[in-house]
Amino acid sequence: MPQERAPPERTVSEEAVPLYEETLSVGKRTVETGRLRITTVVREREETVEQDLSSEAVEVLRVPVGRPVDAAPEPRYEGDVLIVPILEEELVVTKRLVLKEELHIRKQTTRHTERVTETLRSEDAVVTRDDAARADAQRSETLPSQE
Repeated sequence: MPQERAPPERTVSEEAVPLYEETLSVGKRTVETGRLRITTVVREREETVEQDLSSEAVEVLRVPVGRPVDAAPEPRYEGDVLIVPILEEELVVTKRLVLKEELHIRKQTTRHTERVTETLRSEDAVVTRDDAARADAQRSETLPSQE
């Protein structure tokens, strides 16, 4: 059997190589190069100008109307007259007759018998006659009273 050879051992070593880079930094600063002094001077002069001006005058005429409306009317023009409606709310109270209720009255007749016991008094007249022919017999009559 032939002898086997082991592969040669390799050693790997790593080294870091630093890399450098330069950068440019740009900035600014305020540098005083001089000073200024500012003053103001007032000058006066007169100047005449002309300007056309207009003015308007209005006449307001109040016209009483006094009619109820369902909705507010819009302002309107009649010729060169602007008519602006003026509205107010008016309280309206009405009185009306209302049938509130009815009374229904029914008459009922009921019959029944009651038994009542009372003592009643009446007078009777007793008349006695004396008869000569019948001296030995006496007779009595009872007459009821009339009401």
